[in-house]
Amino acid sequence: MTDTTLSRRGLFLGALALGGTALISPAALAAIPEKRLAFRNVHTNDRVDARYFANGRFDPQGLAELNHGLRDWRTGDTTNMDPDLFSLLGEIRDRLGVDPRRSFDLISGYRSPHTNASLRARGGEHTGVASKSQHMLGKATDIALPGIGLDRLRLAALSAQRGGVGYYPRDGFVHVDTGRVRTW
Repeated sequence: MTDTTLSRRGLFLGALALGGTALISPAALAAIPEKRLAFRNVHTNDRVDARYFANGRFDPQGLAELNHGLRDWRTGDTTNMDPDLFSLLGEIRDRLGVDPRRSFDLISGYRSPHTNASLRARGGEHTGVASKSQHMLGKATDIALPGIGLDRLRLAALSAQRGGVGYYPRDGFVHVDTGRVRTW
């Protein structure tokens, strides 16, 4: 008797949840504002300005443009960056009240394992380059935002509580990633 009651209850709750999602109309999804990011690579001066989210979903063309823009500038290698990283960067920018078309300065996006190992070897253990870096997973970027102090950029990233935040004022950037929440 108990198994049947739980089964009916589970079916009922599942149907209720499914019916609730049907209430979100395509028009409501379309009303979700588009999201975009712009970057200027400080090493190559390459620029990218792409819409990565529209009509309630990620835009494959915009994601491809951002993936290319955040490539390992030393090797040219690319990866599929974590779309949540793009959402996090958009949230940080919005918290700062910055126009979506204003470019982040990109210091580092994706890092190939080769580049990561070279950077670690060059500076020894105390470089700040992790052996299992989130950059190699496509989950991290090192950024600055012209006209915005690094301290403000860091505070905006910390307030998001959505990943790691590293502060490198001597090097002129803030690290953000979509790994576990932590700071350094």
